Amino acid sequence: MNWYVAALKKYADFTGRSRRKEYWMFTLVNSIIMFVLSFTASLVDSSGIIFIVLYAIYALAVFVPSLAVTVRRLHDTGRSGAWYFLVFVPVVGAIVILVFMCLDSDHGSNQYGPTPKHFENITVTT
Repeated sequence: MNWYVAALKKYADFTGRSRRKEYWMFTLVNSIIMFVLSFTASLVDSSGIIFIVLYAIYALAVFVPSLAVTVRRLHDTGRSGAWYFLVFVPVVGAIVILVFMCLDSDHGSNQYGPTPKHFENITVTT
């Protein structure tokens, strides 16, 4: 859940890099929430419109953070955020983006900043 909240805190931050773990945990929690909202909406007949509205509001609220974490993940693999436009190529584009999201981070720094993987476990002692 911390990774989900961390991605939401960087709401519209399209700079820097995001680890695989941050991207996939955000995607997992986001998918679970959307599934629960849509499943609940399908179960409730009389007031189903309320859940549909909640689903739409949630989907709109996480659109920008989802896009931002995807762009930061592309940065982590050494690619520009412009690669995200591949999702508009039917089938093949989504598969290519999926492969990019699964690739390991660039080792060391790249043009988008230092790797976030090595800075997590560092503690400063005084």
